[in-house]
Amino acid sequence: MDIQQLVKAMTPEVYENLRNAVETGKWPDGNALSEEQKSNSMQAVLMYQAQVEQSDQHMTIGKNGEVVQKSRQQLQQDFANALDKDSDKNDLDKDDLDRDNTQDAAVSSSPQDLNTIARFKQDDI
Repeated sequence: MDIQQLVKAMTPEVYENLRNAVETGKWPDGNALSEEQKSNSMQAVLMYQAQVEQSDQHMTIGKNGEVVQKSRQQLQQDFANALDKDSDKNDLDKDDLDRDNTQDAAVSSSPQDLNTIARFKQDDI
């Protein structure tokens, strides 16, 4: 089996394990990679990035086989876009949570509960 077939047969989980092994120098079980294993794993990771993943992330291998390098301005823009997406998602989740909590509080609380502070027993502390 040549490297091309091997890369096409790799699952995303295998790719992640190889990538983590190359990054840390250790297999998931804690054993260190030999120099040959590092070299082969790195080659497989780079081939997978170029042929299968085709990522446009900074410092990965793009579909053309070249290292994707972004300027500082591009990275800042990508980061800002990611924050905006997370913020929009969190706003929606927060609205849903607030609505649920308000409904739950109205159903389960009595007027006395709204004015009390949490009390703990000695055993709880």
